[in-house]
Amino acid sequence: MAKDNPAFSAIPKTSVSEGKAPLSSQPGKSVALRRLGEGPEKAEKKRGRQRYVEKDGKCNVQHGNVRETYRYLTDIFTTLVDLKWRFSLLVFILAYAVTWLFFGLIWWFIAYCRGDLDHLGDDAWTPCVNNLNGFVSAFLFSIETETTIGYGHRVITDKCPEGIVLLLLQAILGSMVNAFMVGCMFVKISQPNKRASIRAKLIKSKQTQEGEFIPLNQTDISVGFETGDDRLFLVSPLIISHEINQQSPFWEVSKEQLQKDEFEIVVILEGMVEATGMTCQARSSYLVDEVLWGHRFMSVLSLEDGFYEVDYNSFHQTFEVPTPSCSARELAEAAARMDAHLYWSIPSRLDEKVEEGTEKGDKADKERNGNLTSTESESKV
Repeated sequence: MAKDNPAFSAIPKTSVSEGKAPLSSQPGKSVALRRLGEGPEKAEKKRGRQRYVEKDGKCNVQHGNVRETYRYLTDIFTTLVDLKWRFSLLVFILAYAVTWLFFGLIWWFIAYCRGDLDHLGDDAWTPCVNNLNGFVSAFLFSIETETTIGYGHRVITDKCPEGIVLLLLQAILGSMVNAFMVGCMFVKISQPNKRASIRAKLIKSKQTQEGEFIPLNQTDISVGFETGDDRLFLVSPLIISHEINQQSPFWEVSKEQLQKDEFEIVVILEGMVEATGMTCQARSSYLVDEVLWGHRFMSVLSLEDGFYEVDYNSFHQTFEVPTPSCSARELAEAAARMDAHLYWSIPSRLDEKVEEGTEKGDKADKERNGNLTSTESESKV
């Protein structure tokens, strides 16, 4: 499958028979132009490889089949910052234009209902807003009010209580729109890098050897703190692993014991949002019934034409793999016994051969010693 996929194909080799001069014989200027003039996209097409992160730092990952779309509206500030620049500028312009038009329409509606438009030029009539003679002038007054320009030609009078209330509302809403949109632009200009770390806690009641009962005792679960795997680069969904070794609280837990046990695993994700630069903390917990023995997560990342796509339809799907039902300690002890049996079986046979060689050597020494003794006795006689 990887062979047929152009994203994983090898770099094409240039044969000598193509008639191209070697690199050393080509002019240095043309080589520099080829190296510096070619864009990264053209070079990637030649190599046939797909980037996970672009040269400018942008992540080449698209998220598809996101079911919980309401989350984009609950965090509208982050959503607006994550938009592309052309859409951000469009929203920036529309935010001000819509509010100006909306309040301009209300100012015109108040003048129309009060009859101010029917008494234009009447000095005895006190309008709600002086010199407001139509929708265009109402729109200009709305802009002057929200931006606090105040040219002085159009001004509200004290004989219009509904206009005073509307003035207060527009002033407050205008300040909120300014803070929101200027904040979005400022954060978008100075976007930090993504930083995230994860940790896990085991919540389980226990009883000490002295007989003391500790309810809801918290125990750290290692998710790569020693190796640095707990510091994440969150572009696409990642699988966080916990190695069950002698320091793990699940060292003596088997499949049967897991079904009878009662505990809770709390996972805490802390990081900095790239869009806003603010730190956040997300927490979730898993009970015993939510821990699946011998299961793995389905892959959600796929390679498409020009980008990587994350399919959230398979986000929670798992598949079963062959896994021993014993505990990690029992599995380690069984593996140690097999290693010990292999270790003792091989030297035992070697020892037999060594003993046979030793016996033969002893016999040869005795025979040689006997010959030497007889020779000495003959010489003495």
